[in-house]
Amino acid sequence: MTDTIEHKEELDTQGLYCPEPVMMLHGVIRKMAPGEVVKIIATDPSTERDVPKFCNFLGHPLIKQVVEGDLYYYWVQKKKAG
Repeated sequence: MTDTIEHKEELDTQGLYCPEPVMMLHGVIRKMAPGEVVKIIATDPSTERDVPKFCNFLGHPLIKQVVEGDLYYYWVQKKKAG
């Protein structure tokens, strides 16, 4: 079950390849309020490397990461201000 975490935004990047999912994530996060969560759905295996790197570099917590068959799910929280 992948919908166990409450999220404000959902970003479906199925069929897109690096660097598009992370570029789209960057755009969504920019518009969100601090503390809000975005759920990302991806099919590109390189997101397993790219999404955690994005979070680590910019300080946004990666709350959860799940692989179900060919789908990759991520829940990223926008870092709190301060």
